[in-house]
Amino acid sequence: MIKEIIDALNEGRSFLVTSHVRLDGDALGSELAFYLMLRDMGKKAVVYNQDATPVHYRFLPASENIVQEPGAMEQYDTAVILDCSELERVGEKAQAIGQIKKLINIDHHISNDGFCDLKLIDARASSTGELVFRLLQEMGFRLTKDICTNLYAAILTDTGGFRYSNTRRDALWAAGTLVENGADPQWISENIYESDPPAKLKLRARALETLSLDMKSKVGSLTVTKEMLQATGASMDYTEGFVDIPRAVQGIEIAALYTQMNGNGFKISLRSKGKVNVEKIAKKFGGGGHINAAACRIAGDIDSVKSKIMEAIKEL
Repeated sequence: MIKEIIDALNEGRSFLVTSHVRLDGDALGSELAFYLMLRDMGKKAVVYNQDATPVHYRFLPASENIVQEPGAMEQYDTAVILDCSELERVGEKAQAIGQIKKLINIDHHISNDGFCDLKLIDARASSTGELVFRLLQEMGFRLTKDICTNLYAAILTDTGGFRYSNTRRDALWAAGTLVENGADPQWISENIYESDPPAKLKLRARALETLSLDMKSKVGSLTVTKEMLQATGASMDYTEGFVDIPRAVQGIEIAALYTQMNGNGFKISLRSKGKVNVEKIAKKFGGGGHINAAACRIAGDIDSVKSKIMEAIKEL
């Protein structure tokens, strides 16, 4: 399928590049690298995201070119949908984007059912960034410093700083090649992990007060409410990485972060160690992801939502 994707990239003239709502490093790094590649190929390209770029990813090369309004879809002959297991994950404009003549999907989620005719899907890949790197290698494309920076950030964040079980040989080889061609590991890591605004630290302190250890300390969780966000002056994207706090506790096998959403309900981010498959839990509630990292949304108050998740964990 890579050959067909390369043919489509060569044939296309105007591209819309997009990813999922609630942006993370893999989504942003992958789409920005793709955008830079298309521009170097002499193509017209626009990166559209429904959500604004989180503060700690605005250092990524070309991030200033991301738009929240893509304009008329008729101007695009090809849409590249990255890090999405289903079209609806791009947000409110999913249906309109789906009307673009040619759709390309590059993704590594195990829950992806192949919603595009042109697709590169590999659930064993560490990240979508790794798959974009693979595509660039197949094309023999010149790796610029800016492309390498974006792809390194994508792989770094989706492997948890090269700590998760998806840190396999191919991920490390890709990262090494990206460093060799200009990515600066220290500078990228400092921007992502060591540049938190004071409001994020205040929110983390409030969230730590909710730490709960259940099922003989095998399940740990934190909760973030809208009241906490308002009180600390934090935004929703500041919760990124919070789920790894209970995951770091000795003996924990499953970690959960309950984040209250606008409306009635919570987003639940799940992480696990070893072979515990949290994707099965998320899928039960209409979500998805990977074996060790998944997410879903459940309507209701915090007590009812936690009860449903704990019951699903017990069944697992």
